[in-house]
Amino acid sequence: MNWIRSLAVATLLIFALAVLAQQTATKPSTSSEGGAENAGAMPTVEEQLQVFAEKVDLTASQRAKVRPILQKLHDATKKLMQDERLSREERLAKVRPQRKQADKKIRALLNDDQKKKLDQYLAGPHGEMHDGLSGATPPPQR
Repeated sequence: MNWIRSLAVATLLIFALAVLAQQTATKPSTSSEGGAENAGAMPTVEEQLQVFAEKVDLTASQRAKVRPILQKLHDATKKLMQDERLSREERLAKVRPQRKQADKKIRALLNDDQKKKLDQYLAGPHGEMHDGLSGATPPPQR
């Protein structure tokens, strides 16, 4: 009888752990920052800087100068994305000039080779930089 009881308890324990793991995996994150744990949200400044540094081969000095530019853009974008009074299109229309200004400031810090790498990178798909903020109209939901 003890053997059957132990088997039943072990089965329930395994089932409970599986349910707990599934709930944890599907629970939406309450974090306001991006990252792998919060897909669909804005990536953090550090994530953006890391991708940018890898794609363009930034020096340590350039990283230090680019970080505040990205931080200012991130803060402004985050503030706009939290404004529920604006439509998606209005948010994008307001964030585009800020992106252009940040791009101009960053390009001033790059050498010609890095500018070419940046142009090549921006010509292709790069969702890791700005998840869903490309300005493209999302597909209709069914």
